[in-house]
Amino acid sequence: MHSRFPLIPDITLSQKDPLLSDLLKKEEARQQSKLSLIPSENHVSQAVLAATGSILTNKYSEGYPGKRYYEGQQIIDQIEQLAINRAKDIFSVEHANVQPYSGSPANLAIYAAFLEPGDTVMGMSLPMGGHLTHGWQVSVTGSWFRSVQYGVNKVTGRIDYDEVRAMAKKERPKLLFCGGTAIPRLIDFAAFADIAKEVDALLAADIAHIAGLIAGGVHPSPTGYAPIISTTTHKTLRGPRGAIVMSTRELSQNLDRAVFPGLQGGPHNHTTAGIAVCLHEASQPEFKLYAQQVVKNAQVLAEELTERGYELISGGTDNHLILIDLTSKGIIGKKAAQALDQAGIVTNYNTIPFDPRKPFSPSGLRIGTPAVTSRGMGEQEMRRLASFIDGAIEAAKRESALDLKSIANEISNLAIQFPAPGTC
Repeated sequence: MHSRFPLIPDITLSQKDPLLSDLLKKEEARQQSKLSLIPSENHVSQAVLAATGSILTNKYSEGYPGKRYYEGQQIIDQIEQLAINRAKDIFSVEHANVQPYSGSPANLAIYAAFLEPGDTVMGMSLPMGGHLTHGWQVSVTGSWFRSVQYGVNKVTGRIDYDEVRAMAKKERPKLLFCGGTAIPRLIDFAAFADIAKEVDALLAADIAHIAGLIAGGVHPSPTGYAPIISTTTHKTLRGPRGAIVMSTRELSQNLDRAVFPGLQGGPHNHTTAGIAVCLHEASQPEFKLYAQQVVKNAQVLAEELTERGYELISGGTDNHLILIDLTSKGIIGKKAAQALDQAGIVTNYNTIPFDPRKPFSPSGLRIGTPAVTSRGMGEQEMRRLASFIDGAIEAAKRESALDLKSIANEISNLAIQFPAPGTC
């Protein structure tokens, strides 16, 4: 029997939409020929890509496993529960919600679950290394709530826990965030827990950047110190662009209600499946080796840059991230990042603590090693990268497009030797 309506043709993307297909091919070529040193970027496996691009995108699933508002959830419930169980195992938590669409909604769910508008929240200042959703003014978390911000010591570039304690005692926050987006040192979760206890604040650990390092055993875990933990699932965890919010059992009901129906509708089931895959990968012995190498690579890269006269915030790194103050090099962060991109090295310009410049044209450069480590690079390649970075920045100061092109050719040759996972 023939349908009265035309069927969706089963043809490839290149046949259906050649323009978009061509753009995707160009992006794949860009990712293969250039090296990403953005600390929040990574390369996912073919398995994660397969799950994320699967037929699960067809299914709507408002609610939670066993309590849905749509029928046909027999398989979906199993997939989501698998992701939940794996998150609980890896991070040793009592409860995990894998539905948040990204890190910002995950953090906003914490506010929705436990705060009222106008309550005081205390987080790390964005220019000092924090995140928008930790109460920064341009975020709704800084306008809907009373926000106070801590920073870092001007001399050491590190969090001064005595200053954090003094501020907490003065401001009495209801919610205290630790974690951020440009913190190159280990976070002392025990110290934050003590401060939160002293002022009767709820402690939330945002581990978006370091979740993979925690899973790999190379960064201390907030479990047992912070009753609430949020994370994205990409970055060092090497999964799709989603998020997880975790908690103790007693806080779980409020958090789940905040995610759904408080902030979201149906979860993105294809992303949930990708999260399940990346968590499975993170539980394997080889992932621990990967996490160890990420840190080794970052530390070698930091040492090499220091030897070349670059000033690093806090003097180095304990994790995957390096924050560079380019002031002494006579170049601003934006110009350096743009030149490095021309040279085949992808970074992002970034504010540094106490930066006198504006955020869109700051003094700093933020780099990291998750993606190049996923490509199989080690300490030897980090030494070469430090030389290339220095060469590109000096070429930018000379405005030598020819030298930048020469470095780009060398980077492309290096990249070919270390193919990006998940690509053809």
